[in-house]
Amino acid sequence: MKITDVKIYTLDAYRTNWAFIKVETDEEIYGWGEASLGTNEQALEGMVADLKRLITGRNPLEIEKMCFEVYRDIYWKGGPVLMSAISGIEIAMWDIVGKYFNTPTYNLFGGKMRDKVKMYANAWFIGAKTPEEFARKAKRTAELGIKALKWDPFGASHMTISREQLHKSVDIVGAVRQAVGDNVELLIECHGRFNPTTAIEISRELEQFKPMFLEEPCVPDNMDSTAYVRARSNIPIAAGERGYTKYAFQEMFSKNAVDYAQPDVFHTGGLMEGKKIAAMAEAKHIMVSYHNPSGPVSNAAILQLAATVPNFVIHEIMLTDGAFRKKITNEEVGYEDGYILIPDKPGLGIDVNVEEVLKRPYTPRNLRHYTGAVTDIRQKNDTFYYFKGLEDKIYE
Repeated sequence: MKITDVKIYTLDAYRTNWAFIKVETDEEIYGWGEASLGTNEQALEGMVADLKRLITGRNPLEIEKMCFEVYRDIYWKGGPVLMSAISGIEIAMWDIVGKYFNTPTYNLFGGKMRDKVKMYANAWFIGAKTPEEFARKAKRTAELGIKALKWDPFGASHMTISREQLHKSVDIVGAVRQAVGDNVELLIECHGRFNPTTAIEISRELEQFKPMFLEEPCVPDNMDSTAYVRARSNIPIAAGERGYTKYAFQEMFSKNAVDYAQPDVFHTGGLMEGKKIAAMAEAKHIMVSYHNPSGPVSNAAILQLAATVPNFVIHEIMLTDGAFRKKITNEEVGYEDGYILIPDKPGLGIDVNVEEVLKRPYTPRNLRHYTGAVTDIRQKNDTFYYFKGLEDKIYE
């Protein structure tokens, strides 16, 4: 069996664009991967085109060899564009291997350790700006059985935070804690906004609400900053979504920068690299929660890997999306009392409807994090629950 083509399909998902990668073979088996890269989609498309000549003709079962040789033969190492392209192709190859052997991908990584994973909800807060709005939406989400919530309460802050915004952010977190009670985990997202001094101040203000972790408190291009915060914070620190390859995580772990590692398998090198990073973390007793704020192929791939990782702790997933999500794949997200079930179909267990994808062509989307519009991630009147078992619920 040989790879005959590598294709990339970029589609407008409103909050951002998603990028699905299809790897085709001469035996009519194909695989899907995802490499959604936010604001660098056209660069990603160019990189996939560049890598195609290094991929075509290979045996899709030889995944380790592909990753090693392609990374070796690209002179400029690492970074989001190269690594996302490699990751998307690698994930698609695992989908092919699973289909070839007629088994779920998790069996190719040592088999399941668990049948379901505890989840934390992203995208439960659509349009919320005030403490009261966050509290109302949080209470409604907890009533669905969701046991963990993540969000960014910091408005348009960058590096430092005004006294006014700090007080508002504390009020937002406090209102959510009061609304959901003590048994729901709160995960506070910083999006790499702050310098170390500000991050420590925020940590001290928020520790009264007992968050599970403070995510990416500092800009990720200097891991010493994150390590400095972790050494002084009473809230556990999570980071890693902008780490590329095992080499970035070696630095992170050697500097004792995190309590929770958050590799993004469709940016850091793929499923195998995600498994290797988890093993590195396991050796230091660090828990893993894969970054997963994107599309259905990403979610399907991460669930397969999460089923096999001993030190996996909690699964990020978008609780809501636009109505288009149900049309572009055959995704079925099994939800059960705050957990997501691990699918058992061959490969990743998901297929993409290219005809529907092509109806949503690439649309430039700018980053919202520093505009004060970080919660405006769904089109007006287009926010739906898509989990199996929640489809009859109305998002309010």
